[in-house]
Amino acid sequence: MPADPSIWLDRIISYLAPTAGLRRIAARQSLLRVRAYEGASTKDGWIPRRGGASANADHAADSRMLRNRARSLVQNNPYARKALDGLVANVVGEGLIPESRARTVTLRRRIDALYGQWSKQCDADGRLDFDGLTALAYRAMEQDGEVLIRLRSRRPEDGLAVPLQLQVIEVDYIDNTKTGSNIVEGIQFDALGRVEGYWLHRNHPGDANGLMSFRDTGSTFVSADRIIHLYRVERPGQSRGITRFAAGIARARDLAIYEDAELARKQNEALFSVIVSGDAGDFAIPGAGESMASAQARAGQTGDLGELRGGAIISANGQSVTVANPATTLGYSETIRSHLYALAAAWGVTYEMLTGDLSQVNFSSSRVGQMEFRRQADQTRWQVLVPPLTRIWEQFVSAAVTAGLVAEEDTAVEWTVPRWQYIQPDKEVRADLMEIRGGLSSISEKLRQRGYQPEAVFKEVGEDFAALRKVGALEALEFFGGGSSPEPAAPAAASDSEDN
Repeated sequence: MPADPSIWLDRIISYLAPTAGLRRIAARQSLLRVRAYEGASTKDGWIPRRGGASANADHAADSRMLRNRARSLVQNNPYARKALDGLVANVVGEGLIPESRARTVTLRRRIDALYGQWSKQCDADGRLDFDGLTALAYRAMEQDGEVLIRLRSRRPEDGLAVPLQLQVIEVDYIDNTKTGSNIVEGIQFDALGRVEGYWLHRNHPGDANGLMSFRDTGSTFVSADRIIHLYRVERPGQSRGITRFAAGIARARDLAIYEDAELARKQNEALFSVIVSGDAGDFAIPGAGESMASAQARAGQTGDLGELRGGAIISANGQSVTVANPATTLGYSETIRSHLYALAAAWGVTYEMLTGDLSQVNFSSSRVGQMEFRRQADQTRWQVLVPPLTRIWEQFVSAAVTAGLVAEEDTAVEWTVPRWQYIQPDKEVRADLMEIRGGLSSISEKLRQRGYQPEAVFKEVGEDFAALRKVGALEALEFFGGGSSPEPAAPAAASDSEDN
């Protein structure tokens, strides 16, 4: 980092006019002691590393080590694994469901029908469906800080519903050695600062360290329109992501060391130790087929007194015998819990999600904690996941149009996110009904909040009522439910020019 120009000026003045220079230095030191913000004082010795560095500079310096340590934590630390599993289960859950909002009903139904088929075939590796790929990509993003989803065009003869597939690849594929005036850590930018493309290794560079070291890991340029770069943007100008676990890595490691030390101490306490003052031969216990003289000689030479039967008491010729009783350490549980609270805060989950320990909460505090976590999860869904998923949807529709499967490229889409489970079902359902009746919300919006697609629900409800009426069961259900049989309404004819 370049030196502060004022320091050089102080040195020049001190050289030419020592008295004036001393006054300047004294005044500057007084200014440092009197600050508007105490947090800016350097008297405590705290000077941040690489102060003023850009987000990309910080990433280049530390991201690889942070990523490797985060992976190790998830592999070996139960708290890190539990936190990551909880994030994926709550943010992605069963999956984020897209629904076409094309301007005509016919086009919507055609696109949605194609998506229903394609979502089961979209994995280039042939293992997961679209929801599974979403969960995999989100998991990798939180663990590593970023992940790539590569769009792979396919031929019509490949037999896919839509000739497009997705490949989730780890961020290690980016060739960080590629640098230049317009390339930063393997990402190439145009003159306006927009991403032009990525330099990607042909194979995972980690394979070079194992049995697959013969594989070529050279890099090739891939256009940005074929790559979805999924990461959380937290600073302006940030072009790469940092693992969610970064803020808790050091604490998690220290906690693991502390727990291991405490476990070793407990194991030592569990051992029954005896200290004998005197001739060890007097305590010797003969083994099978061993004489007492041999046992005493062995004890005198090696200190091995033999094996004592459970509950046995032996006599000694006046020796002093002391039973070791190690002292226990108090406050272990409280210390562990305080560190786990800090880890939960660092990793964006609740303490209960991190540990499964519900002993410290009541219903009200649990509800407040869940509400806070849900707000953060919803923010992640709509600001981090939905925009790149919408890009994938647009590529899916475009590929369908190119293949002649859809007549018009209308990429309007609405996403339904996974529903939150009720905490108090009776009260929450009544509150939803009151909002609908009061005109504060629509039935469709409430259904989307519960993770359902409104049109699918309306269609299913209509079919259920029609089937019940056909077999004569509808009137019976209404009778036992205390209601009256409604007059059947004539179904409205759907028009292709419908907007809803």
